[in-house]
Amino acid sequence: MTVPPLPAIMIEPLVRAALLEDLGRAGDITTDAVVPRDARAETALVARQSGVIAGLDCALMAFRLIEPALTAEIARPDGSAVGGGEIIATISGPTRGILSAERVALNFICHLSGIASSAAAIVQSIEGHRARLVCTRKTMPGLRALQKYAVRVGGGFNHRFGLDDGVLIKDNHVAAAGGLEAAVSRARAAIGHLVKIEIEVDTLPQLEEALRLPVDAVLLDNMSLDELRSAVALVGGRLVTEASGRITPETAPAVAATGVDLLSSGWLTHSVTALDIGLDWR
Repeated sequence: MTVPPLPAIMIEPLVRAALLEDLGRAGDITTDAVVPRDARAETALVARQSGVIAGLDCALMAFRLIEPALTAEIARPDGSAVGGGEIIATISGPTRGILSAERVALNFICHLSGIASSAAAIVQSIEGHRARLVCTRKTMPGLRALQKYAVRVGGGFNHRFGLDDGVLIKDNHVAAAGGLEAAVSRARAAIGHLVKIEIEVDTLPQLEEALRLPVDAVLLDNMSLDELRSAVALVGGRLVTEASGRITPETAPAVAATGVDLLSSGWLTHSVTALDIGLDWR
């Protein structure tokens, strides 16, 4: 499935802020001192290892915001699987612009490609099971839209984008409300008809209580594999079941095999390793 790119209006403020942070108060004093104003160059974004590309639009925007005269020829757009040594895009034009934007461009594409590659690895590891991979709100401040986009590029799906697009009643909500039934009752009375309610449970007795309430999904938090299998059997398809807790490419297949509907992974956005991509002089 091809994932539509994010609109430029969504990514431009993030890329602009990153460039302003890097340029500081005096601009790129190294490049301005060393490189002649009229110098021109041709460079290439090159994958150093295998993975899935995401964030190329952010990288190209970084170059163009610094130097509008730069041109790009895209070889491997977002969503492409690449091997080490493959050219992703060629960047040509004024040398100063290329060098001043290089680090910010690489920061975006390496980080987002790391997320997409990790998502793809989990999705591949659970093929043959019904479960879908979803991300969480454990994102870097300010980068949520980009990180969740990268998850989609890698074949995963998005959980809530924020606190306003779904009700997720967690253990602290239950404690503050005085119980599970009270929390659900108040939530149901306050929300619109299109908003769904999910409850977090970490024991089978809690799940049994949740099944008696008007909810749409249950988050099975940090349950063992045996508990997950029992939980799926107990739900019997009446609610969406979501497993969370240390979901990685190594653990995902066994969790998916329990029959849950969703695997929720915070690791995708808070702990993944960037994909190694470099800018090579040509």
